[in-house]
Amino acid sequence: MRRSTQGLPLLEAARGGPAARSGRLAGVAMMCGSGLANQTGAATGALAFPAIGPAGVVAVRQWVAGLVLLAVGRPRLRSFTWRQWWPVLCLAMVFATMNLSLYTAIDRIGLGLAVTLEFLGPLAVALAASRRLVDLLCALVAGAAVVILTRPQPTTDYAGIALGLVAAVCWASYILLNRLVGARLPGVEGSAAAAGVSALLYLPVGITVLAHHPPSASALGYAATAGILSSAVPFLADLLALRRVPARFFGIFMSVNPVLAALVGLVVLDQTLEGIEWLAVSAIVVANSVSILAAGPRPAPPPVRRGGTALPAPATVPAPATLPGPAADSTTPHGTPAGAPARCEAR
Repeated sequence: MRRSTQGLPLLEAARGGPAARSGRLAGVAMMCGSGLANQTGAATGALAFPAIGPAGVVAVRQWVAGLVLLAVGRPRLRSFTWRQWWPVLCLAMVFATMNLSLYTAIDRIGLGLAVTLEFLGPLAVALAASRRLVDLLCALVAGAAVVILTRPQPTTDYAGIALGLVAAVCWASYILLNRLVGARLPGVEGSAAAAGVSALLYLPVGITVLAHHPPSASALGYAATAGILSSAVPFLADLLALRRVPARFFGIFMSVNPVLAALVGLVVLDQTLEGIEWLAVSAIVVANSVSILAAGPRPAPPPVRRGGTALPAPATVPAPATLPGPAADSTTPHGTPAGAPARCEAR
């Protein structure tokens, strides 16, 4: 008698068979591609700074990102209520401020250090939501690393450091707003609408900058490439990766983005870090990874009792350990699908 094999792939994946292993390998490859695309996009955009400056690059980057996310999310703007619109507008302002502060920080202190400082935003939100001793130790390690990165020197660019920290505050604000937007709007409509509004906000900025500094074709190409590599590519790659790897593993991998940023900055922009700065970047990455690993999986909700009978608990999707419960159907500032820890890159 012939045996049915229709359910074998799923059963094999659940048991960790070859299908599951190949899926995880594909997920890892997608995460690597996504991380490299993010940081390469930031570095490529930086190549246009001499021609149109960070503001011009951010404007073009926002226009491209807005078009991509509007095409993907297709928000029904006419049906939005004020209760839905106001967090979307706040999120758009966060997008606009975060992108400009981060790109300007990259111009002043380099890609690796700017992304590392920005990464403190989601790390702070995750640690602030915890009362565990291990998270307190992780916070102390991250704080010591920041002191090392910002230690006073004759060549210290305090304005660049401040802008990197502004980007961190914006990313933390994004996380909190994202939960609200995701709870009030379905799918990625909220993030798409916010990206579209942010692109509109940059229309007068971009037109003014480009009028005073007529860009070359290469400068426009660099800025547009930054938008594609830092928006469209990560969105698709992360969406597919999250179907193949656990959220905790995804969060740990996203923690290495400051290291990827430093490496890409070295290769593409010839920006070097001192040995002690590499140590500080690594300490922040390790602090976040330890916090994720120590968090463990979230416990399943208890069964609901009705009339003395225990009913099965509703199915839940585990939230990433790095962030305290982001909204389920939104994207990160970098285009990461919901349920994924926010990434570090020049948005």
